This record gives sequence, C-alpha cells and structure tokens, in this order.
Amino acid sequence: MLFRGARLIDPASNHRDRTDVLVEDEEVGGVGPGLSSARAEVIDCDGLVLAPGLVDLHAHLREPGFEHKETVESGSRAAAAGGFTAVCAMPNTDPVADNAAVVIEVRNLADKAGLCDVHPAGAITRGLQGETLTDIAEMAEHGVRLFTDDHNCVQSSRVMRLALEYAKAFEVVIAQHAQDASLSEGWQMHEGYYSSLLGLTGAPGEAESIVVARDLALARLTAGRLHVTHVSAADSVRLLRDGRERGIRVSADVTPHHLALTDGDLIGYDTSLRVNPPLRTSEDRDALRAALADGTLDAVATDHAPHAPEEKEQEFDQSPPGTIGLETALAVVLTELVGPGLIELPAAIERLSLGPARILGLDDQGGPVAPGRPANLVVFDPSTEWTVGDRPFQSQARNSAFTGRRLRGCVLHTMLRGRFTVKEGQPTR
Repeated sequence: MLFRGARLIDPASNHRDRTDVLVEDEEVGGVGPGLSSARAEVIDCDGLVLAPGLVDLHAHLREPGFEHKETVESGSRAAAAGGFTAVCAMPNTDPVADNAAVVIEVRNLADKAGLCDVHPAGAITRGLQGETLTDIAEMAEHGVRLFTDDHNCVQSSRVMRLALEYAKAFEVVIAQHAQDASLSEGWQMHEGYYSSLLGLTGAPGEAESIVVARDLALARLTAGRLHVTHVSAADSVRLLRDGRERGIRVSADVTPHHLALTDGDLIGYDTSLRVNPPLRTSEDRDALRAALADGTLDAVATDHAPHAPEEKEQEFDQSPPGTIGLETALAVVLTELVGPGLIELPAAIERLSLGPARILGLDDQGGPVAPGRPANLVVFDPSTEWTVGDRPFQSQARNSAFTGRRLRGCVLHTMLRGRFTVKEGQPTR
C-alpha cells in the first residue's frame, strides 16, 4: 500500500511535511518523496493528513456483563472509525476486571474482533469497592499496565498509598477518578449558577481538586506513578502543574467533551450531556484547553461511555452519566482547539497518539512512522465538515454529547499492522 502525497504529522520524529508512506505487510516499508512499488496499491492523499494511529486511555467497552450497552467488537469498530488503533478498556464490567481471568477474556474478545488493540485496565480494589487491593502483581504479569477503579474514586488514603507503592514495585500506573464522595453526594451536574437555575444538585470543582491534592501528596510520599483521569476543574490543573514542577511522577488526561462544552449547555436537560465528572464552567474549560496546549495535560481520552437508549431516555436525575466519544474525539479536537488556533495540529496529534501510548507503555503505538515500525496509521481529511448523527454510529450506543453539532475533520482510513480496519470511511468488517 502506498499513501501518496500525504502531510505526515509524526510527533515522535517531528515530521510535518508532505511525503509518501509505503506499507509492506505489517510494517512501514519506506517514508519519503517519490516512493514507488510495482505491486503497491496507490492511495492519493493530496490534502490529507497521515498520522500514527490514535490511542485512547479510557474507554468503556462494557463486555463482559453489559452487552446491551456495547461489546468489545462494536466498541472496537467505533474506535477504528474514529482513527484509533489501541484503546484501554475500563474494568467496570460484570464480573469486574479485578483478576487475570477477566483480563484474558477481554483480550481474547478483542483479538477475535481484530479491529483494534484492546489493553484491559485492572481494578485497583476488589469489586471496585475501595477496600481491598487486587492482585496487582498477577495482572501486571499478564501485561496490565494501568490500574483504576474507574468512576469509583478510591476514597481511602491508606488504600491509595498502598496502591501507589505497588505501582512503584511493578512499574505500573495507578489512575484515579478524583471525586470526594462526601462533597458530591447526589450530584447531577456542576455546582454553580446553572445548577441553581435548573434546580439540580451540584458537585463543586473542589470535590475533584481536593482528591487531586491528596493523591499528589501520596505520589510524592511513595514515588509511585499516578495518573489523574478526565480532569475537569481549573484548580486541578493548577495542582497538577505545581506537582510536575516539584518532580512528582504524575500524568493526566482530559476528555473532548470537557474541552468543548460547559455546564451552560445543560440548559435543555439533554441527558447525553450528563457526564462524570460533570461539565464545568467556561473558566474551567479554558484552563483545560490551555493545559492541554502547554503539556500539563498529557493526553486526550474519550471516556467513551455507551448506554442503552432506554437508560438515557429518562428524567435527567435518573439517567446514568456518560457519552460515547470514540467516533468524534479527533473531530472535536480539530474543530474546538486546532481550528481556532488554541493548539497546533502536531501537538494535538501527540496528545491523541504518542502521549497516551507512552503512559500505557505501548512501544508499537504512537509512532514513529518509520521503516520497520508497525503500520498503525490513520489518514484523515482535516477540512471535511459533517454533522454528528447524520451517519450511523459504529458503536451500539447513540448517547453522544455532540449529536447535531457540526464538526470538521473526517477519518478516511485506519490501518492496524498494515491491514485496513477502515477504508474510505467505512469499517472493513
């Protein structure tokens, strides 16, 4: 396969120019202008961007146990449609991924689908109950790199300290959903002007930042590897920036919906906008955008959270939080950040590919796009506009926070180890 005349954006090699990329079998065979191969199919990429396949740190694939919401196969198909070649699957399944057997099951389901590399996350505590640590060593031996209780914040400082000490011992990452339970009890949205206006119970940004401050202190104490997932509050950003300056081993991600939307968008009580953590103020959103641009936030992670239609079509306070995001993540970043000049395209690609790949320790993802490297690639048109919802989602779910919104940027091809998973905008299986 010969991709002719694409603009190669490769953060690992700092390549930003037009070139040709030749793929032979599972690997990149060559990179440079004027490449040729007598047996290669040529794809004209004039006006298109070619980049390393995207990597998602935080996706809910729901299987096993919640196949009415999503399956590993349908979630992998959605990932491929969005340009992703690897995702980290959250452990809040049934049974919970708190042991090696469930991890192996999820990985086998992904291998059978063959659409995207799926790296299961392991739970920090048994049953996500926040009390007893799982066998982190066993799961680490089976290749688990990231451990999280997902949307269950580890409330106990003692348990979190022990988890970070294990993280240091096995060189794995402890990812925290930072949310103080006592400050967010019964929450429905961010606490502020709009929660008062709409008559909904709010959770303040301090519910997040208080836990971030505690966990940074514990990471400094233990020298363990901490990751703060789906950061939503400006105060959290300030704490993370300070922690980095003090040499604490911490990384963090932010979702596309927190980069694009605010609590004011909830004025219509759209349940697709009920997410966890909640959408916050425009000041919080602007702080997140600036932090992504300057590298305080290392990655964009979708927090893809599919739900069945009947679950979301309830009263706002009864609807479970979550939005799907794998198929819109790239376009949201291009539309809301790259387009207005808030972040340069190479930096945006780095936060969507190389950054998350480094956190997960994936040597075969995120680039560089160079001879001998695995051909995990995405090709997209940065100028094409489309309306979310006009074409069918590849996910089983439909609960997108961006339905009806006009976005710029369309994935045309996704390639996993030299094989198309998406070609000309359509999944290949």
